[in-house]
Amino acid sequence: MENNVIKKPRLEWLDALRGFTMILVVAYHVAIMGFGEEWRNSSAIPFLVLFRMPLFFFVSGFLAYKASQVWDLRNLGTLVLKKIRVQTIPTIVFFVFAVAVLNKHFWPAAETSFHSPFKGGYWFTIVLLYMFIAYYLFAYVESKLKIKSWIPITLLFVVSLFFYETHYQPKYFSWALGYKGAKTDLYYFMMDSSLGQMLLYFPFFLYGNIVHRYWEKAQRLMDSRWFFPIIIVIVVFATLDALKWHTLRMQWAIIPLTVARFGLLTVTLMYFRHYQKYFTKLSPIGASLQYIGRRTLDIYLIHFLFMPDLPQIGEFFKSYPHNFVIDIVLSVFLGLFVIAFCIITSNILRISPFFKKWLFGREDKKKEQVQKNLG
Repeated sequence: MENNVIKKPRLEWLDALRGFTMILVVAYHVAIMGFGEEWRNSSAIPFLVLFRMPLFFFVSGFLAYKASQVWDLRNLGTLVLKKIRVQTIPTIVFFVFAVAVLNKHFWPAAETSFHSPFKGGYWFTIVLLYMFIAYYLFAYVESKLKIKSWIPITLLFVVSLFFYETHYQPKYFSWALGYKGAKTDLYYFMMDSSLGQMLLYFPFFLYGNIVHRYWEKAQRLMDSRWFFPIIIVIVVFATLDALKWHTLRMQWAIIPLTVARFGLLTVTLMYFRHYQKYFTKLSPIGASLQYIGRRTLDIYLIHFLFMPDLPQIGEFFKSYPHNFVIDIVLSVFLGLFVIAFCIITSNILRISPFFKKWLFGREDKKKEQVQKNLG
């Protein structure tokens, strides 16, 4: 098979950004699952939720765009089949193992998790697969257009925002958050398939894709004199309204929430890009974050098995709710220990080429090179 993509040097700060995002994801799960914290009693969880997963999908969308990719049916099929293998087999294996280990009764727990859109925590890889397939199909169709334009990807982004909006309208849509009406077949389908989660995060995937498509223009915008101050002001007011003020009601409340999410992930992106010299492999912090960033799949699949069981901490924050720094520090501190155990476990399993390929989607590098040379 032809090597259809000319590989560019990796953006080290982007790997570091992905590692930082993985730390936020694990820290959030430590707070929720390990400490048993509740949303209304935590000063950190609502803030983390605003941008941790949007940022993760943003990075995935950013990396999904490859300008030199040749889009024909053969390559489309190869990419889709590879993504299905990489995303589904590890997810099924670790989902079954986690349900068996973490629950007293396997079948009731497995059934409950399957019918939940969160799949016992393993929804992310499923939803990311949906996004990649949707994007690959779009990119294939887009490549057949005679005129190259920004219009198709923009239209897809606008449509994704429309469906994103439906997720916050329980009065009108059965798959929306907080829906309390009669359960329909569509409702059960959206729950069982986790497609509702795709509606919730696909705009951020496409946002990352668009930023990468027009990276030079995006960088000029980020480097302009007034862009960052304006973004900061907008983000502060939007975040405060989404978390504290709640000045808008009903369907309009989604506006500050959406602005806060896009704004916070943009600020985080700009931070890592601006200070990229601190996130290279020559920096201990940069090297560590990059290592975590390259092992995000491994960590995500394994970390549920190492969640602490410390409900006393959740009770503490229930009694003393306004402790943002302590809340963050404890969650991140224990989260780093969880990540360390995940990496150790991953490294042990990766000794086997079979596990390395089928559990983490990684081929042996020498074998990959031989296959490319033969192709």
